Amino acid sequence: MEFVIKISQFLLSLSLLIILHELGHFIPAKAFKTRVEKFYLFFDVKFSLFKKKIGETVYGIGWLPLGGYVKISGMIDESMDTEQMAQEPQPWEFRSKPAWQRLIIMLGGVTVNFLLAILIYIGMSYYYGDRFLPIENIKDGLLIENKVANQAGLLTGDKIIAVDGDKIENFSQISEKVLFGKRITIERNGKESTVIFPEDFLSQLIDSKERGFINLREPFIVVQVPDTSFNKNSGLRKGDIVIGLNDFNTKYADEVKLGLEKFKGQEVTAKVLRDKSEINISLKISDNAKLGLVYASGSTPETLEALGYYQFETKDYGFFESFSVGLNKAKDKMVSYWDQLGAIFTPSTGAYKGVGGFKAIYDIFPSFWSWQVFWTITAFLSIMLGVLNLLPIPALDGGHVMFLLYEMISGRKPGDKFMEYAQMVGFFILIALVLFANGNDIFKAIFN
Repeated sequence: MEFVIKISQFLLSLSLLIILHELGHFIPAKAFKTRVEKFYLFFDVKFSLFKKKIGETVYGIGWLPLGGYVKISGMIDESMDTEQMAQEPQPWEFRSKPAWQRLIIMLGGVTVNFLLAILIYIGMSYYYGDRFLPIENIKDGLLIENKVANQAGLLTGDKIIAVDGDKIENFSQISEKVLFGKRITIERNGKESTVIFPEDFLSQLIDSKERGFINLREPFIVVQVPDTSFNKNSGLRKGDIVIGLNDFNTKYADEVKLGLEKFKGQEVTAKVLRDKSEINISLKISDNAKLGLVYASGSTPETLEALGYYQFETKDYGFFESFSVGLNKAKDKMVSYWDQLGAIFTPSTGAYKGVGGFKAIYDIFPSFWSWQVFWTITAFLSIMLGVLNLLPIPALDGGHVMFLLYEMISGRKPGDKFMEYAQMVGFFILIALVLFANGNDIFKAIFN
């Protein structure tokens, strides 16, 4: 069932983005009286799952879910229709239109992608508002149990104040900014200092294959004591919170781990919080610092707030206020994704190792249905699709835009043969990138 929910969200989001992107090309093309021969969701290599001709356009669904396309008459695109290009230009063809009209047609797809993301962020800001944890409400620092981050200079208990001079305002900003940052301003034991990451920090992080990076410190809440545990008769119950081992206070789960190391091989008196009352329970700790299959769970924001660990804040926005809020969120995501691309195309960072394909996108979606999560992911994917399509690769919209700008500036139109060759080169580059990204997915699935 989880697979059905995840794949449904993945395909719905992908289909929505593809259709709207291609509609961004289709509408201005029709407005400038340019013939559109095909409008397809997914690729119809050899055959289509569905197709129907309405007017001069064939609308269809292909079987290969790697994207979609509109085939515009008189345009050198992925169809490589050189036979049509050998004929005399016709008034309804793309190549017969003024350069400014062709530029608008080519920019239509990415424009729709960016507008869609902005509209989603505006709608979500108005409907859901924002629920966040202000950085000043994290009193005892963060959980940083990643060896690569520890070696770089970040430790559990550190408060992250700024990244590359930009002040951190809430917890949700931290991971993304730190991952692509260079200078991390921290507060440790009341003193400020700067941690400088090595250039290949991302590469080390990916190679380490460690799960988790920077998280909130949470209490040790017992979720299960199985019958096979040597502490099964201790009296420990589901929902108990371990807050001390002998004289060692353990407000957080990471402190419980330290306590287990300290008292390994011993029997200790554990101070436990149960229904807001403190009780003492005798627990055995194994020689390898374990409690015997006693499981602790991750806490929800509501649980953490109810226990007094953190104070979250909720901000609601009025209809008109949500416009500026949504616009700023979209802008921040665009800037962030450009920064990520910059890191990926800088080999020394090793960020390219983390590039993923369709499997990576599929994995982003949760195994439960949440419209809030769905629209959040779709908005980001829309920005990602828009930015990627602006790359100056001939097979992408950005490549066509690059040649059109050259034509408008120089007054010289690139020849059809040149455009054919450029399209072929761009297509092979694009295929190589797709194979690399999805190859990374396969590699991770096999070896991680």
